[in-house]
Order: sequence, then structure tokens, then C-alpha cells
Amino acid sequence: MTAAAGTATLPGWRLALFGLPGLPLAALTLPLYIYLPTYYADTLGLGLGVVGGVLLAARIWDMVTDPVVGVLADAVRLPGGRRRGWMVAGLPFTIAGIWMLMSPPDGAGAAHLLVWSIVLHLGGTMMVLSQQAWAAELSEGYDERSRIVTVREVFVILGTLAAIALPVVAGGGGTAVTAAGLATLGAAIALLLPITTAAAVIAVPEPDRPVARARGQLARLGALVANRPFRRLIGAYIANGFANGLPATLFLLYVSHVIGRPDLAGPLLFVYFAAGILAAPLWLRLAARTSKHRAWTIAMAIATAAFLPAAFLGTGDVVPFLIICIATGATLGADLALPNAMQADVIDIDRLETGQERAGLFFALWGFATKAALALGIGTAFPLIDAAGFDPAAADGGGAAALTVLALVYGALPVPFKIWAILLVHRFPLTREIQSGLAEEIARRRSPAVATPPGCGPPSSRKPSCSLSVAAPRASCSRSSAS
Repeated sequence: MTAAAGTATLPGWRLALFGLPGLPLAALTLPLYIYLPTYYADTLGLGLGVVGGVLLAARIWDMVTDPVVGVLADAVRLPGGRRRGWMVAGLPFTIAGIWMLMSPPDGAGAAHLLVWSIVLHLGGTMMVLSQQAWAAELSEGYDERSRIVTVREVFVILGTLAAIALPVVAGGGGTAVTAAGLATLGAAIALLLPITTAAAVIAVPEPDRPVARARGQLARLGALVANRPFRRLIGAYIANGFANGLPATLFLLYVSHVIGRPDLAGPLLFVYFAAGILAAPLWLRLAARTSKHRAWTIAMAIATAAFLPAAFLGTGDVVPFLIICIATGATLGADLALPNAMQADVIDIDRLETGQERAGLFFALWGFATKAALALGIGTAFPLIDAAGFDPAAADGGGAAALTVLALVYGALPVPFKIWAILLVHRFPLTREIQSGLAEEIARRRSPAVATPPGCGPPSSRKPSCSLSVAAPRASCSRSSAS
């Protein structure tokens, strides 16, 4: 794929094959956060304290390796391509980690859990970051980027749905995951992952981009900090991620103790994610008619208004909570796809300012922010309800006051953070018109007839939309900075 084809539309069948690896990769999320801790703590008898400490250490490793993998993926071209090569390279680590964690040998202990969690996180980071950066580079068209990312995120939601259903089915219909259920899920993911990855790598082209200079990445972090749309976007993403992380952390406790129907936790989750799949095309259409940031703002506003009543529900309020799950689930597609598509646009600014292809680094920082927001949600939610006297082992959950705090932390506390994210995104400066100008300037500089230093260009070549540099002006160029 050449620069000239940068705004071409990817055929639907290629796009579907590109998004397909998102299904097994997403199916890993629930096992890591819900099934594995319970299985290793209870079934294998390691205890909650040991399992919690081991998984915390593995998550810290996961966060630390994100920027390292991002820089290396930008700087090192492996056989098969900058993005496809790294995606394939992560495959054996991911499969090995899945198999060893979900089908542990007799006598597996804390060391087994730690080592193979680290291996799995490393492989998953290599694969997910590579696919995200690949998606950002597949097209330079404003709306085509939304289409590419939306399709991938639909497969991500489908993978999550599969992870919800499969362990219960394999385990005979119970609510607790069994050894057979976990092993079946692991085998399914380990089988699907190489098949879907091979389909994407073979069928979808990778743009021919130069590698970034690894040694200069730290010196060029200033361009990242000066990239105002990036600052606003990642700030909004952290605020929104924290707001989403609170109810995600407390969902099972809320359904079990506030609504009083632990048996409906699985079906309610299924409805939530199914609504996300069904509504995803509507958000893609709205983003095309307005803009990505306007569509995302509307989605967050709807989610905020729909979710707040959850703070005031009580025992037996299944139907109102079902409506909340449908309404907020319908905004999930926008929450997953549109910020990632906006990130691809933000990277265009960095291309002009630095002359480097650093999509891997950008999405590594994006992944770090995602994991940090989730960790912050867990670190906030549990201490708050614990301080209120909530006891999940007690029949009454610790009393009416404790349940009230649980409901408020679940339904009300996310609201101000959602509003903060809305305010940051509402006036996002990188519009369709400006991004189009950036794409034209990038294509012009890639032309063999043009040799322009990074961040600079003859004034006559810069249209108003292109010269709207949202990064700090470079010393060697007379560029204006947008506010």
C-alpha cells in the first residue's frame, strides 16, 4: 500500500479479516480479571492474598513493558513487516501463556502463575500494540480510520461475549468456572489465535513506512508533550476509563447485593455487550455525519444520563437495571472505537513534527493509560466500600448503609469523571478539515520530489489547515501554534 492509496477504502472482506484477531485477543480479558484469580485462589488453594500479589506484580510488568515494546516495534522491522512481523512474533508467547495458565499442571503454585502471566502479558502487548498501530497506518482518511477501528472493536466485543458464555457452558451451566471450563476456553483461544492472525497477516497489506530511530525517541518526547490534541485526548481517555473502571470492578457485587440477583450477572453482561455490537454501526454513521469527537461526546453524555439512576436502585429492580445495561451498552462501541480512531489522527501531527513513524509508541502510552485507569478504579472502589463496612460474605452485605455506599460508588461516582471527559473532548481541535490538510501535507512530503526537514515546509506549500500546528513550533521553522 503506497502513500497515494492512503485514503483508499479497504474492501469489507479484508477489513473483516483484519479485525478477526481481536476476537480471541479480547476473549483473554475476562479470564485474566475474573476467572483466573478465583480458580487459582479457590480451586488450586493459593489463597486470595497470594494470587492478588502475584497478579499485581504481573500487571506492573505489563504496564512497564508497554512503552518498551512500543519503541522497539517502531524501530525494528521484523520479517513480514513492521506491524505484521511484531504481531506474529507475539503469537508464541501468547499461546504458551494461555495454555499454561488455563490448563495448569498438578502442583502449579505462585511461581507458575507469575511466570506464565508475565509471558502472556508480553505476548499480548506485542500483538495488541502491533494491531493498533497497523490500524492507524492502514488509512490516512478521517472516516476510513473510524471504519477500520470500529470493525476491529466489534470483534473485540464478540470475543468478550464468547468468554462470558464458554466457561459456563463447558462447566455444565454453573455460575462458577470449572477446570474443564477454563481449559476449554484456553484451548479455543489458543486454536483461534494463530488462525485469525494468519488470515489478517496474509490478506491485509501493510503500508511501507520507514522505521523510527529508537535512540532518538526519548529526546523527541517533547513533541509528544507539546501535541495538544494528544494531551486532551489521553486526559479524556483516562477520565473516561476511570469512570468505566469503577462499575466494571463492582458489577458482580452490585448485581449480587444491591439488585439481589447474582444469577443474572452473566445474562446482564451479555445484554450489555450485545447492545454494543448492535449500536456500533450507528456511531460510525454519526461520526461520519458530524465528527469523531462530537459522536463520542454524545455517547458519553447518553451513558452518563442513563447510568446515574443505578445509584438509586434496590433489591428486585431487575427491569430498570436491564434498561440501564441496554442504554449504556449501546454506547460501548463509541467508547471503544472513536478514541482509538482519534488517536490515529493525532499521530499525523507527530509525523509532521518529528518526521518519525511512532504509532507503536503512541498506542503503548494509550495502553499504559488504559491499564492505569483500570488499576485506579480498583484501588478506589474497594477501599471506599470497605470503609463503609461492606462485607460480601454477609447475607445483608454489611447493612443498608454499606449497600447505599456500594450503589453510590457504582452509579454516582463515575458521573463527574464522565463529565470531565466530555468537557475535554467537546472542543477537540483536530477536526476533519484539519486532519485532511495534515494527510495532504504528509503525502506531499513522502513524494520523492520533496525533501523537507521534519516539522518544516516552505510557506507556500502550507495550507491554512496544515499550518495549524497543534504542537509547539520548532526553532527552525516559522510555524504558528493553535490554541
